[in-house]
Amino acid sequence: MITHLSGTQRHNKRLSRFLLHLGIAVGAFCMIYPLIWLFVASFKPLDSIFGGNANIFASGWTLRNYVDGWNALDYTFDTYFFNSFIVCLGAVVGNLISCSMAAYSFARLRFKYKVLWFALMQGSIMLPHNALMVPQYILFKNLDWVNTFLPLIVPKFLATDAFFIFLMVQFIRGLPKELDDAAKIDGCSVYGFYWRIVLPLALPALATTAIFTFIWTWSDFTSQLIYLNDSALYTMPIALRTFLDSTGNSAYGQMFAMSVLSLLPIFGFFLAFQRLLIEGVATTGLKG
Repeated sequence: MITHLSGTQRHNKRLSRFLLHLGIAVGAFCMIYPLIWLFVASFKPLDSIFGGNANIFASGWTLRNYVDGWNALDYTFDTYFFNSFIVCLGAVVGNLISCSMAAYSFARLRFKYKVLWFALMQGSIMLPHNALMVPQYILFKNLDWVNTFLPLIVPKFLATDAFFIFLMVQFIRGLPKELDDAAKIDGCSVYGFYWRIVLPLALPALATTAIFTFIWTWSDFTSQLIYLNDSALYTMPIALRTFLDSTGNSAYGQMFAMSVLSLLPIFGFFLAFQRLLIEGVATTGLKG
């Protein structure tokens, strides 16, 4: 009787595990299906994508959308790729430098009104971006920065992304306090402790910040649309938007093809730092 119950329990456990994995697989397919559809549609002519008899999974694959889409706008898409990489590189470097310094200050240093400044920093996370658009635009307009990359890069060097500051603060607070005492005994200064000890140990948090900054900046459309007016300065999101024509002559096939290419840097960046990203997410916020 005991053996029979044990076998039944094992059977129920296997069945539950199978149903769990099946549900996860179905959910994963539902999430990835739009990307599959986008990829397949990028190789199809327009009449196979839309229309009453459209079937993107039928035969008739072609690279015409990629060839025509690459040269369809005022400049070839390597220009827009380069512009996006410049903006993303500046944003990543700016956030890594400024946010790590601010987080180190909040986590390890003592200064007047530290709790108040930290609370104000956290409160800024709740401010909607739309509420800041107009004053920021007026400021950058007065600085004659509109139609340049400066409004998209310079603020990152001023620690304006409070989310990443909070993320790093939680990570740095988890470092042993004994490291501070050992560094002081060895004659290490505040800046030396930050550069030689904190930064190497905070590599997972830095990688998390870099990945999310890159992805968010690469995909940002609103800010880049506001400040970049010259087609020579367009980034990938704005360039993709130009394929849509209000008169109804939109080049959807070419837009799908360029959209697929625009996703490759994000996938590559994520895969290159996947291990550090998982480690950073797993270890950040556990202490504090």
